[in-house]
Amino acid sequence: MRIAYLVGTDSWGGLEMNQAKNALWMKERGHQVLVLGRAKSKLDAFCSNHQLDFEAIEPHKKYYDFKQAKQLNTLLTKHQIDHLIIRDVRDMSIAVAAKYRSKKHPFKVHYFMEMQLGVKKTNPLHTLRFKLLDTWSCPLNWLKQQVETMTKMPKNRIVMIPSALDVTPFQTALSKKEARQLLELPEHKIIIGLAGRFDPQKGQLLLLDAISKLENKEVGVLFLGEPTAHEGSDYHQQMLQTIAANGLKDRVFVRPFRSDIEVFYKAIDAFVMASKAETVGMVTLEAMASGTPVIGSNAGGTVEILQNGELGYLFETLNANSLAEKINEFLDQPGKFQKTALQKGVAKFEHSHVLQLVEERLNSFS
Repeated sequence: MRIAYLVGTDSWGGLEMNQAKNALWMKERGHQVLVLGRAKSKLDAFCSNHQLDFEAIEPHKKYYDFKQAKQLNTLLTKHQIDHLIIRDVRDMSIAVAAKYRSKKHPFKVHYFMEMQLGVKKTNPLHTLRFKLLDTWSCPLNWLKQQVETMTKMPKNRIVMIPSALDVTPFQTALSKKEARQLLELPEHKIIIGLAGRFDPQKGQLLLLDAISKLENKEVGVLFLGEPTAHEGSDYHQQMLQTIAANGLKDRVFVRPFRSDIEVFYKAIDAFVMASKAETVGMVTLEAMASGTPVIGSNAGGTVEILQNGELGYLFETLNANSLAEKINEFLDQPGKFQKTALQKGVAKFEHSHVLQLVEERLNSFS
């Protein structure tokens, strides 16, 4: 198949990374893959490093950018693209407008949902846009239910395809001792970890509040991440001030993001997903693939991934006391969730299985 992946921003967050990784995996499976994105972006560099065909596009508006839609259609026709895949709702308008113009070489548009719906989208303009999609793919059941109740998307075009994760790196034989040496951490301390950009949405301050409430004053915290690019370091500074004010300097370890993130999961004893309502939470899946217990916010996709508490601890969202209680539960019974059970729980997200489902969906239009 000839497949194009569209990324309209020059950001490099989870959404853009997922587009890039999925494009690469589909190329490795023998498909002709084209990535469309902003010149000189990190996506551009990724494609160059991995020999992925890349075409630069101009910035486009979220709605009614008919000029850029025309140029997009020209590019897709030039490459004889059969399927256009998008993950960002901001790319939806230009994608369906380009499809509407496609006469010489018609193509299908597939939206792989990664952000939950905030409000109902049943007005005529949204409905028209959604009906021009050939697929609305939802990674979790709760998102599928959202789409069915909050839009007028034709139900026969709503499908369930999980987010894809290559589990291989997370099943490395690296020991906890080796991982902690790489991160310069104490060998024997119990360490709770949180990975993500330093941002209020990720909940680093919530975890610091919870840790300060524990009776066991030896439990440590590892933060892996960096301030959000172009958004200042105010939150990071607030984290550091909180650490100092609460006498946590000897218990809290802050390390920069690293590409071999599996080292982080091997170094910690439990992982905390503290976001208010993470849509899917790839870091939760990564932790489980590593066999690392998860203490997650009882909201969003975390509840479904942890199977309503069957595969992890769930605390009351944004409640530091509840989070502290669940950390104490983990400390009292650290072996409650077995490594094999956690890894079995992410089997359906394994990328080779997911890509086969994607292929089956795209082939259904042949």
